[in-house]
Amino acid sequence: MNRLKQKYQQELVSTLQKEFKHKNVFSVVKVEKVAISMGIKDPSDPKARAKVVANVAEQFAVISGQKSKTTTARKSIANFKLREGEPLGVTVTLRGEHMWEFLDKLISIALPRVKDFRGISRKAFDGQGNYSLALDEQTVFPEVEYDKIESIRGLQINIVTSTKNDKESFRMLELMGFPFEKEEDKK
Repeated sequence: MNRLKQKYQQELVSTLQKEFKHKNVFSVVKVEKVAISMGIKDPSDPKARAKVVANVAEQFAVISGQKSKTTTARKSIANFKLREGEPLGVTVTLRGEHMWEFLDKLISIALPRVKDFRGISRKAFDGQGNYSLALDEQTVFPEVEYDKIESIRGLQINIVTSTKNDKESFRMLELMGFPFEKEEDKK
């Protein structure tokens, strides 16, 4: 069992249940899934873009431990030189053990490797209890081989929780060990 999952089940559930006065342990907030995505805007040549998408998909498989899905354009847009069906990016949705392993790796390895890191934003909740986080580089994950990437790209991480309450989600993520920025750093 993953150490973060074990910490959640053994410590956090009872703490959150007491803090938010839940009568039932099943009503305590939990992480349901983590969605990771990366957009690809270059190159304009479809064959070259397909090669880039394959490279990014390979990186996602290494980072997440799961095969990714390629997202494609639904319709053609002349202003963006985009044709229907062209690859736009890569996405992967993690649940279960892969999700817990990824979150543990994100908290303990990837975020501390970010340059000039002062903590993640406290304001990135969507009002529905979900949290979004953007990383500027995929190279903060140690599994990504620097020699095999063609360019540094940012990625978006969305953490979907079981509650509609941002305060409960924030507290759960804080107790898990997410390094949120300090109150005085916001000013």
